[in-house]
Amino acid sequence: MIHNVLIANRGEIAVRIIRGCREMGIRTVAVYSEVDRLSLHTRLADEAYPIGKAPSSESYLVQDRIIATALKAGADAVHPGYGFLAENGDFAARVEKAGLIWIGPPAEAIRLMGDKTVARQRMKEAGVPTVPGTLEPISDEAEALKTAEEIGFPVLLKAAAGGGGKGMRVVSKREEFQPALQTARSEAKSAFGDDRVYIEKYLENPRHIEFQILADKFGHVIHLGERECSIQRRHQKIVEESPSVLLTPEMRQAMGEAAVRAAQACGYRNAGTIEFLVDKNLNYYFLEMNTRLQVEHPVTEETTGIDLVKEQLKIASGIPLGYSQEEIRQTGHAIEVRIYAEDPANNFMPSAGKIQYLRPPGGPGIREDSGIFEDSEVSLYYDSILSKLIVWGKDRNEAVARMARALEEYRLFGIRTTIPFGLAVMKNKNFQTGHFDTGFVEKEFRNGSADVKNLSQIAAIAALLIDRQKAASEIRASANHHHKWESPWKTAGRVENMR
Repeated sequence: MIHNVLIANRGEIAVRIIRGCREMGIRTVAVYSEVDRLSLHTRLADEAYPIGKAPSSESYLVQDRIIATALKAGADAVHPGYGFLAENGDFAARVEKAGLIWIGPPAEAIRLMGDKTVARQRMKEAGVPTVPGTLEPISDEAEALKTAEEIGFPVLLKAAAGGGGKGMRVVSKREEFQPALQTARSEAKSAFGDDRVYIEKYLENPRHIEFQILADKFGHVIHLGERECSIQRRHQKIVEESPSVLLTPEMRQAMGEAAVRAAQACGYRNAGTIEFLVDKNLNYYFLEMNTRLQVEHPVTEETTGIDLVKEQLKIASGIPLGYSQEEIRQTGHAIEVRIYAEDPANNFMPSAGKIQYLRPPGGPGIREDSGIFEDSEVSLYYDSILSKLIVWGKDRNEAVARMARALEEYRLFGIRTTIPFGLAVMKNKNFQTGHFDTGFVEKEFRNGSADVKNLSQIAAIAALLIDRQKAASEIRASANHHHKWESPWKTAGRVENMR
């Protein structure tokens, strides 16, 4: 069994892994950049080591330094979390070459599924439906244009070496093809160091549904049901839920079986996710495989009762899966809202600064996976996610109502966040009735939402009042006076009502 894990990550996912390890009696080693010296994950780990300056290229992405730190700390395993080096096959191989256990899939599986065109080829061979398109990167522009015309516009140009919306362009007509191809190649080169691009048929207004899989070293592969991930902005998820209201039992079974075949086709091991797009006719197509733990894994944990971090640790320790596919049951409904340091009233622009006031919600069915605390600094160096708010309900209606209540209770001031946006989504009629797709944000919030803007204004007023109240509190405290400090949100609400 693994005894000491170095976590090659930061923020809420590092905190999540530390907590899972602690419950299993496993020691943890944190690493941190200069700006993360006082972060929550460094405080919770058994040990913490500096690995460089603030830019990730000088800290969290420096492979030699991370491996050397693991060896120095006496760790016997490395958990990459997600992002940074989590889907870097070369890093996985180097970790194992150093005599450490890699808590993730084999390096070869990471490389295979990280190349989108190779992954499409392998899925096609395994009988997993794929979106019509090319199986090889574009090498000849004239031939590529001919292929696009045969597939039929609109088509999608996609980077072969990565995802997340980078190196991706929708082409609606012939005249747009060449400039879009040049732009997609340039973006792909900048983001991934690889300018290869391929063509897919563009599915208009699809649903984005993914299946969580687990695979052990003995060849057992199971899925834990689906997650609905269609609420996105700029091709990045912001609200996830399980199960999906779209799927029938028959469709769920067919897609789950396809996900298992996909994992088997690449010799997969550990936790992973098979992502699908579902068109308006309920045809489903393989999109990609995420060879790591997903940000949205808590909704699966809440509906199945299975701790995915602990399963990762067990699988990496050589322990077989403790259950069969037939034993997996999903109960109730779970929703996750990602809370980002972004301003939803200003096109989700990043926000940085000090968290001056923080009071997360509580009550039945509420969970928060967070990497922040009051007075912590939020920088612009890393991904803007602050925490994840997760709720469970006996059915979807209860889960939506519970999430709305939790977001209304959530108090985080000092920086702009997406809390108002999450609340506006929960109160949206189309979301409540399950009528949405990946274009939901653009369609429902095209010109901004009055609810989002009003809530953002109230939060801004509250943030201004914090400084005044704290200053007054300090003056009174210095004079040894007793005082009551009232929630700035309530004060802000009164100010807003008087306007």
